[in-house]
Amino acid sequence: MLPAKPYLQSVCIRPDAEVDFDRYPYNIPAIREMGRLEFHPDVTFLVGENGSGKSTLLEGIAVALGYSPEGGTRDFAVGSTDSVSPLHEVLRLARSFRQPKDGYFLRAESFFNVATFVDDVGVPDAYGTDSLHGISHGEAFMSLLAHKFRGKGLYLLDEPEAALSPNRQLAALSAIHQLVEDKSQFIIATHSPILLSYPHAKIVLFDGTGLSEVAYEDTEHYAVTHDFLNNYRARLDRLLDQD
Repeated sequence: MLPAKPYLQSVCIRPDAEVDFDRYPYNIPAIREMGRLEFHPDVTFLVGENGSGKSTLLEGIAVALGYSPEGGTRDFAVGSTDSVSPLHEVLRLARSFRQPKDGYFLRAESFFNVATFVDDVGVPDAYGTDSLHGISHGEAFMSLLAHKFRGKGLYLLDEPEAALSPNRQLAALSAIHQLVEDKSQFIIATHSPILLSYPHAKIVLFDGTGLSEVAYEDTEHYAVTHDFLNNYRARLDRLLDQD
């Protein structure tokens, strides 16, 4: 029997799509040169500099799958923004024969709006709390992982580390692993060297040449963090131009 995962196998721009590669978002090098991006059955990380296209692609995938661009489950109708790129209109998604039983799109920058929607419609108990606005941003993220994500799901996370302390990032890593063990798949755009350390994950670098798969130790996130923590006094002296 064929494996159910990955639920989302790959994404590409449809070859028959009418695309102007001189206009946003198709003029982003990583989007323009994307080709066919294949996803890991467990965890795929999207990494790169700000503006490299990773969040743009993740948004496009989420909207193409039926999620609100601000996040939530597919039955959420959070509509406080019109600034959605048209990328979802030209994407071709290859999916498994088996649909995931659960799913969620977490977007750190708009989670406040999602939390407001959850409180307004009266379902915060599904997140393990009386109100998502009654707890901190980081606690809300952790409640999402611990209570809302039920397993056997496809989860799209855009910079989930934004509200998490280093200890909470480690806790999130553990929660992600438990969900992977329960037949879940994650696609995560992140800058966190802690999250990126998840073993056997696929790490896809977005840069000026397109997309490429890289090892954890070869990411800028690991290299810069490792170098700074081991040489922080010298690095600070140089950075701040101190004698």
